[in-house]
Amino acid sequence: MQIPRLFPLPMLALLASCAAQADPARGRTGGGSDTGTTQTDSGGLDTGAADTSADTAEDTGAADTSTDTTPAGPTIEIATWNTARFFDRVCDSGRCDAGQNDYEELPSAAQFQYKTSQLATGITRQDADIMLLQEVESQDCIDALIAALPAGRWPVAVLGEMGQDASVDVAILANGELVDVIRHRSVALPLPSGGSTTFTREFLEVELLIQGRPVTVFSAHFRSKSNDDPARRLAEARGAAAIVAASAAASPDSLVVLGGDLNDTPDSEPLLSLTSPGILVRVASDIVPNDWTYAFNSQRDAIDHLLIATTASGGYVAGSATVFRDATGGLLTSDHASLRASFYLP
Repeated sequence: MQIPRLFPLPMLALLASCAAQADPARGRTGGGSDTGTTQTDSGGLDTGAADTSADTAEDTGAADTSTDTTPAGPTIEIATWNTARFFDRVCDSGRCDAGQNDYEELPSAAQFQYKTSQLATGITRQDADIMLLQEVESQDCIDALIAALPAGRWPVAVLGEMGQDASVDVAILANGELVDVIRHRSVALPLPSGGSTTFTREFLEVELLIQGRPVTVFSAHFRSKSNDDPARRLAEARGAAAIVAASAAASPDSLVVLGGDLNDTPDSEPLLSLTSPGILVRVASDIVPNDWTYAFNSQRDAIDHLLIATTASGGYVAGSATVFRDATGGLLTSDHASLRASFYLP
């Protein structure tokens, strides 16, 4: 099923402040400290088997998929995965003592190799054309990951480096041609009660050509609920909605997809602020209740999402959303499952 096109809605007032800077450069610069999630990795050896069976809970949010699902054209796979604290072998912060509960980890050579190998296994298993990643510390991590993957499989590898010590950043891998990289970390985001903030991590936009067709993807990682700041997460969601809407309006012939660890559930205010204007649609709504990507204290939540801009081109292949998880509820060395879906190219 191709998502129906909507008439463009009025842009949010925030658009006036969303002047992004094109910056195709990559690499790390150091300095500062990261305020991101502090969830720890279980460290166990996981099987990585995909669990796509339906849970027993009542399905309360599945989309109507009774309409024609004949493919409208070529399709690609896009996946999002929080890699869970993929740190390199340099202690940038000078505080990497697990015994002291320091935030930054300093893996041994063997630990780093194992983590890299497990992530490469998970990425290969998902067999996507675009991978949206979160919690990647540095270009060293990206380089090691690319070296562990099949040669030539990912010609595009972009890191959304925040330039802070011990930052865990977003990244995008793609099997296509890189057109442009746009970084939005300095955009002022109005807070609900006044004042402004910025994105907790880079809100990374990458323009691509896939099979010769234009595709724009965003990799996001909103404020975590550890030492929660819900107002900032809501500001990030509203800002992201405005930026993606502007991108779709500027490139209506592109497939435009936002994905990442948004750290909130579909019924939350931040997610509703992304979907309620009608510009963005959460694609995994048609696999509820099996859309959950994170489990904590026996509670299962969908906090990793893929959303498509309906005001641009292309579409979501109905029913194609798949969650990859193992017995831990996460995938391999990550405490997050991954989410993959198929999309029609424009």
